[in-house]
Amino acid sequence: MKKLFFNKKGQTLIAAIAAISVLIATSSFIKGNDAKPAADDLEGTITISGAFALYPITVKWADEFKKLHPKVVFNISAGGAGKGITDALSGLVDIGLASRDIDPSEVKKGAYTVYVTKDAVVPTFNTGNPNAAALLAKGVKREQFLDIFVTGNIKNWNQVAGKAAVPIHIYTRSDAAGAGETWAKYFGKKQEDLLGVGVFGDPGLSLAVKKDPAAIGYNNIAYLYDLKTRKQVAGVHALPIDVNGNGKIDPDENFYSTIDDLTAAIGEGRYPSPPARNLGFLFKGKPKKKELVEFVKFVLTTGQKFVDENGYIALSKTKLQEELKKVD
Repeated sequence: MKKLFFNKKGQTLIAAIAAISVLIATSSFIKGNDAKPAADDLEGTITISGAFALYPITVKWADEFKKLHPKVVFNISAGGAGKGITDALSGLVDIGLASRDIDPSEVKKGAYTVYVTKDAVVPTFNTGNPNAAALLAKGVKREQFLDIFVTGNIKNWNQVAGKAAVPIHIYTRSDAAGAGETWAKYFGKKQEDLLGVGVFGDPGLSLAVKKDPAAIGYNNIAYLYDLKTRKQVAGVHALPIDVNGNGKIDPDENFYSTIDDLTAAIGEGRYPSPPARNLGFLFKGKPKKKELVEFVKFVLTTGQKFVDENGYIALSKTKLQEELKKVD
């Protein structure tokens, strides 16, 4: 057997060949890793309508989802929970934004709800009210709200707090609204039992109260606070609920100054339920369209990081897992 001998030049040549081989292999590996990811195959159109309460955060979720799946198109409109539920059950939209309890009759029609976040309905008044200081200090008891909104036994602001005789002007929702239904449920009633001048939508109701110093109304919290400053908008503020009924707003009931204070109180159960409530996506039957299922999963996972900053309350981890199972 012949022995192979290499001089220095031969060793240099072999080393060079080995280096070139490593370079080629490395180049191939890097090229493979740098290859562009497969094109996103998720596409389609998702149509949504319903509750003003859920509309702002749903638009945010849709915008963030489109960054990951640009071929998915969203058509989103707000028109009240009643419209959204009707639209979904009639097949006009994929998702109905629901901000109230679902009736058994709606379940029989195929209503299938996945809860996605929480918020609350808040009673409101005009900060130009002559009795404003007294109202903020004393708050309003549940029984007093009942006598304003349902029985009509309280007709003047000085029957609640303060000395100025000012007739109470009641404003309520004219559309089939989750906010109206939830506020009425606080008194064991239905939306149609509420007194007042009917106004369409959350923005409309907030504006009506803002224009009338004698006004009282109610709104979803997203329409009462500026998300940049986190403070209540000028002119129309939350009317504090005297939860324990002792005739004054105690420190643990004084949580309306910022949207973060209020959502924390709701999350901790210091704000009554109702009017605190879960908000959900309503479908006609279990969702099957791939883009629809992926959107719901996104909302219940990555999308939850946008909840707090937009003035909503996150569901518990256990509740989120329960809701995720509904679309598996």
